[in-house]
Amino acid sequence: MTYSEKLAARIESTGSNLCVGIDPRPELTGGDLESFVYSLVEQTEGFAAAFKPNSAYFEAEGSRGYAILERLVADIPDEVPVILDVKRGDIGATQSYYAKACFECLEGVDAVTVNPYMGFDSVEPMLSYPGRAVYLLGVTSNPGAKDIELQVLSDGRQVFELVAEMASRSSEHKGEVGFVVGLTNARPDILEDIPDVPLLLPGLGAQGGDLDLLRDAGRKAPVLINVSRGVMAGEGTAAERARSFRDRISAALA
Repeated sequence: MTYSEKLAARIESTGSNLCVGIDPRPELTGGDLESFVYSLVEQTEGFAAAFKPNSAYFEAEGSRGYAILERLVADIPDEVPVILDVKRGDIGATQSYYAKACFECLEGVDAVTVNPYMGFDSVEPMLSYPGRAVYLLGVTSNPGAKDIELQVLSDGRQVFELVAEMASRSSEHKGEVGFVVGLTNARPDILEDIPDVPLLLPGLGAQGGDLDLLRDAGRKAPVLINVSRGVMAGEGTAAERARSFRDRISAALA
């Protein structure tokens, strides 16, 4: 089964395109990282198409935090795709070892985020795992996207379009390529220039991304809308917040 097939099956079974981002900030965990992340997954599993743990928040707790990440990823049910948010980007043997760390040492990871700005040879080692995927940083949700990703080249294209072309170069590899496109910067003309491959769209919730950008986009590949802070904290329970976001996203994509 390909990554796209697994994700599409999960979206179909849950009626959800919500990806729950797991960014366990210390001010939210109350000093108990493990209980917080396990409770978050337990409460939101029924409303989530996928989970996206951000490795940085676990790594910041040292070996204990990384051990919790290992257990959490392994314990998420097999039918739920897990995207490891690590944004790794290097070349040669180093990237091959990053791939090993993500896809072999962490049991249960289906996809990773990758920084492609060292070129396609920095992406290739991550594409040697069948049934797995990489989400390349296309147009991210931060204001600094304009510094590089949205810069216009001499031929009229923008830099992110060079990254988008990497999808066609991945066809001879075992893994799949998708793209990260932040909702805060995802204009219709940008979406038109991104191939019809899996998309991961952060920026809804605390960052104020606009779901209307997805209306009538006509994409067939599975789309995930990531929400982290908006699900982890706020009024009501995590389950209630996840349900609310699922319903908002479903209405926008209908």
